[in-house]
Amino acid sequence: MHNDPAQPRVLFVTDLTYQAKGRRYCDEDIYLSGRLREDFDVALCHPLDAAALMETGAFDVVLVRNSGPVINYQAVWDDFRERAAKCGALVCNQLTGRADMVGKQYLLELTAAGYPVIPTVDDAGEVDRLPASETYVVKPKLGADSIGLEFLSRQDLAELAPGPSDLLIQPRVDFAYEVSFYFVDRAFQYALYAPDPARRWHLERYAATPDDLAFAQRFVDWNTIDHGVQRVDACRVRGGGLLLVELEDLNPYLSLELVGEEVREGFVAALKESLASWQAL
Repeated sequence: MHNDPAQPRVLFVTDLTYQAKGRRYCDEDIYLSGRLREDFDVALCHPLDAAALMETGAFDVVLVRNSGPVINYQAVWDDFRERAAKCGALVCNQLTGRADMVGKQYLLELTAAGYPVIPTVDDAGEVDRLPASETYVVKPKLGADSIGLEFLSRQDLAELAPGPSDLLIQPRVDFAYEVSFYFVDRAFQYALYAPDPARRWHLERYAATPDDLAFAQRFVDWNTIDHGVQRVDACRVRGGGLLLVELEDLNPYLSLELVGEEVREGFVAALKESLASWQAL
């Protein structure tokens, strides 16, 4: 830290040891924390240490980045949220999000509201409300990073107990590719896509159309986060439009190493501006 009283102080929450399939979380956070250090005093900490350090009052903003799936430390994360609310800490992403930040039940809400999302139910007795499919995706509402995800047949689903559950059920969608849109404070930054459906994290740059951006912006605007980074993950159905896969509003991996220098510089500048403007309020 620079020990400059004029420099805003950022507590950068990350798990540099987390192993993610197809991604190196630690490299991204080493890079991003280094760039933030150009304009802020920055201290890195593990998510298990974040609440205690936050409560010291030594930091102006707490930035949660690649901290790994919170399902691995759910009680600690819930405690962090409660303590942040009590001490009035500025946490980025803002803890008011209603998408992945609080589980995946938002997919039910968006389905019911008619949004372009993969149709979702949480009751095996309501599978008839979904498009017919040979295989169904079943995943926990509090899951992340494919933890607990299963592919089941219609016969397998019939063996599940009817009634609302802690599982989400979706038809397995035949899609052409997945695409992700990245935002800072509701402003679009860049898009990447996986042209091979079997290789989710082999991403390439994607030129988003106006219709694509309108699709993604709709979900960012639906969410209740004014300060933070969001990633809208979607799939392109064959011969058709986009459907939402998930809205990552907690600690989205950014794949910054895959974008060009100009785009990367723009993202870093937007994040710096976001942190500085919020801290100055």
